Amino acid sequence: MEERLMVRLESAVARLEALSLRGGSVVESGGYDAAVMDPSVVAFEDFMGTYFGRVSSAGEKIGGQVLEVTKILERALNVQKELLIKIKQTQKPDLAGLAAFLKPLNEVIMKANSMTEGRRSDFFNHLKAAADSFTALAWIAYTGKDCGMSMPIAHVEESWQMAEFYNNKILVEYKSKDPSHVEWAKALKELYLPGLRDYVKSHYPLGPVWSATAKAKAAAPSAPAPPPPPPASLFSSESSSPSSSKPKEGMAAVFQEISSGKPVTAGLRKVTDNMKTKNRADRTGVVGASEKESHTSTPSFSKAGPPKLELQMGRKWVVENQIGRKNLVIDDCDAKQSVYIFGCKDSVLQVQGKVNNITIDKCTKMGLVFMDVVAACEIVNCSGVEVQCQGSAPTISVDNTGGCQLYLSKDSLGTSITTAKTSEINVLVPGAEPDDDLVEHALPQQFIHMFKDGHFETTPVSHSGG
Repeated sequence: MEERLMVRLESAVARLEALSLRGGSVVESGGYDAAVMDPSVVAFEDFMGTYFGRVSSAGEKIGGQVLEVTKILERALNVQKELLIKIKQTQKPDLAGLAAFLKPLNEVIMKANSMTEGRRSDFFNHLKAAADSFTALAWIAYTGKDCGMSMPIAHVEESWQMAEFYNNKILVEYKSKDPSHVEWAKALKELYLPGLRDYVKSHYPLGPVWSATAKAKAAAPSAPAPPPPPPASLFSSESSSPSSSKPKEGMAAVFQEISSGKPVTAGLRKVTDNMKTKNRADRTGVVGASEKESHTSTPSFSKAGPPKLELQMGRKWVVENQIGRKNLVIDDCDAKQSVYIFGCKDSVLQVQGKVNNITIDKCTKMGLVFMDVVAACEIVNCSGVEVQCQGSAPTISVDNTGGCQLYLSKDSLGTSITTAKTSEINVLVPGAEPDDDLVEHALPQQFIHMFKDGHFETTPVSHSGG
C-alpha cells in the first residue's frame, strides 16, 4: 500500500513540476489535468504501484546490472503512461506521425536491448528477459486489424512468451542459490501476466482511444506548411454516382448476371475440334531448351529482399536472404562482433575466427561452420539446419526449430545445449579414438511429468523394442 502511495505522490509531483516549467497555472492546464485524471491513466498508475514495486524491490536487493535494467523498465513504464496521457489530447496520427509519437518509448527499448550486446555478463538471462519483455509495451502502437500486429491483449501475451524462455532460466539457475533472483523473475512475469494484460483487457482491448475533439497543432509562423493536397478518399470519385450508372465489376457482376434470368451459358464460346488440345498442331510434346532452363533456374535472392553479407557499425555481421550460396565466408572478424543470419535457404556460411555470438533466424536448409563463440550460438525459427562447431561454444540454444544437426568438436563437448519447442535434434560427437566415426545422439523431444513428493519430476520418454 505504501509503495502504491509513493508512486501516486511522485507522479503528482512530476506533473506539478512540468506545469511550473511550462509557466502555466492549474486552471490553464485543464486539458492536461483532465487527461491525467482519466480512469485509464489512474488505473495505469495503480498497475505500476501494484506490480512494479515487487520488481523494483527485488532488483535493489540484487543490484548491479539487474538494478540498472529494472530502472530502465521503470522509465519505459513512465514513458508509456505519458503517452497514454497524450493520446487523450491528440488526434490519431498517420503512420509517420505514429512513429514520431512512439519515439520516446522506442529509445528506452533500444537502451535495454543495448545491454544484451557485447560480452555476455553473469546476468545475461536477466537482461535478455527484461529486454525481450519490453516488446509487450508496444501494444500501444496497435491501430487496427490491418496494422500487422496482434490485438493488444494477444500482443502482450505473445511478447511475454519470448521473454519467458530466459526468465525460466533464471528460475532454474537460482532456485537453490539466491531467492532474490527468483523473486525478481516471478515479479517480472506477474508485471505482464496478469498485470499489463489485465490492464489492457479492462481499458484498451481494441487499442488506444485517440481524442476525437483535439485540434491539430498549428505550424510554426516562421516555416508555414504548404497547403495540403486534396484528401485521398478510400473510395474513388465515381463512387458518389448512382450504382446503376456504371457496370458492376468482379463478383458483383457475376451475381448480377446469374440473377438476370438469362441462360447461364449464353455468353460462352463453343469449343470446336481444332481448338482441343489433342488436335492442336502447335503442341508437339517436346519442351524447348530455353523453356526448360527458365523453369529450372534457381532464384538468386529471396522475395523478402536483396541478399546481404556486410558488417554494420563495425559490430554486427548481417547475412540475409542468401539462397543457393554454398561459399559464404566471414574471415575478418573479432571477439567483439556478432553474426546475425536471417532468411537464408540452401546455403553454407563459414565463420573463420572468434566472434561474440551467432544467431540463425528463420533459415531453411542452412549450414553453418564456425570456430569459437564467446557467448552463445542461437538457432531460432529454423528448419533443417546443420551447425558445426570446430572450436568452443559455452552455449548452443535451439528454439522453435524442426530438424537440426549439431556437430561438436572435442573442445566443445562441454557445451550446454538448451532446447525449447524443437523436434528432430541430433548431436554428433567425436568417437573415443581419433579415427573413430562420429557418434550420433538424438536429443529427447517427448517427456513424462510425474507429480511426486510435492513437485513434478520430468524424465525423457524412452522407447524400447523389447
